[in-house]
Amino acid sequence: MKNEFIIADINLAPEGHRRIEWAWQYMPVLRLIAEKDSLRQPLSGVVIGACLHLEAKTACLLKVLRMLGATVVTAGSNPLSTQDAVCAALVEDGIHVFSRRGMTSTEYTDNLREMLKWDPQIIIDDGGDVVSMIINERRDLIPNIMGGCEETTTGIMRLRAMVAEGVLPFPMVAVNDAQSKHLFDNRYGTGQSVWDAIMRTTNLIVAGKRVVVAGYGWCGKGTARRAAGMGAKVIVVEVDPHKALEALMDGFDVLNMEEASKVGDVFISVTGNTKVIRKEHFQNMKDGVLLCNAGHFDVEVYVPDLADVSVETVKSRENIDTYVLADGRRLHLLGEGRLVNLAAGDGHPVEIMDLSFAMQLLSAMYISSTKLAPGLYNVPDELDKNIAELKLESLGLKIEKLTPEQIRYMASWRD
Repeated sequence: MKNEFIIADINLAPEGHRRIEWAWQYMPVLRLIAEKDSLRQPLSGVVIGACLHLEAKTACLLKVLRMLGATVVTAGSNPLSTQDAVCAALVEDGIHVFSRRGMTSTEYTDNLREMLKWDPQIIIDDGGDVVSMIINERRDLIPNIMGGCEETTTGIMRLRAMVAEGVLPFPMVAVNDAQSKHLFDNRYGTGQSVWDAIMRTTNLIVAGKRVVVAGYGWCGKGTARRAAGMGAKVIVVEVDPHKALEALMDGFDVLNMEEASKVGDVFISVTGNTKVIRKEHFQNMKDGVLLCNAGHFDVEVYVPDLADVSVETVKSRENIDTYVLADGRRLHLLGEGRLVNLAAGDGHPVEIMDLSFAMQLLSAMYISSTKLAPGLYNVPDELDKNIAELKLESLGLKIEKLTPEQIRYMASWRD
């Protein structure tokens, strides 16, 4: 038996509708696609299962999917990013929602199972948990699944591992690897939203602090650049020599975590890996440091090690747990070690997610209309380029176009 929805409180819907309406005003690309395709209903009859951060911006994507004909079923991808009011509003709008803020790990997996009871044909995943569950528990769904899309670095890493093992049973589009995603969402979105959350949660100044950024991919670059812009002294920790050299040439100090842990005031992990900041690093740290994860799962700042070196845990402020060491030093963990920008903030700016969710939408439409063999696929260049063109159009901006002569010149080896 499948449930229609499982949420905290349907009576919160009016507040959820207000939040969604605010976001919708600032998502012109998503609106343009919806207006263009609403009459032809390209997703008519398709069941879409989405595991995403359930807040107002995501709600706009889910509503457009339904507007274009899909039956939409969704579960929250993070216990602390779910907004109960938004979930209630989505249910009123005919979307099947399975999530609540603060759900336990058991509830989280149970909600994924509830979503899969609807037999989705297209998967929109955030971190790879849905695909993993289908492979491990619901292989009966595989023949009916057209494919899906994945929007996170961590999820793409897991999908690549599945491909390497030969177990990925259907096509998945790597939305995270599209230029419209990593150039804007990962860099500018993460850069702003991480610091929004840290400043809102702590009410502390950034200028003058030593900020340690672990990982100098697109998310790390944005986080480091925003910190520097607010006057912080940035230290980058990297395992890739090219990225470490890039960070150095961008003007940042480069250290390993052993050395950085002795001098940092704020630690932000942005790697997608596990145990990036662990026991030996906690033991080196100064009193009063802030610990944040901006990667994906709550394993980067390794909380079991943090608990192991501590003698007491105190709730200092909302979304701040203070771990007290035997010698009295206090290490402050933000958002339980989960994604700080969503656990302790509102996530990426609306205009940024307009681009990312437009990419998710076009990728879902691409999957629904294109028969692909199992595997991991890049977003087609024309779709990626279309997102940027629509954004420029919404801003009233025009760019230069190559002349026929210039096109011929660029394609020729002759003078």
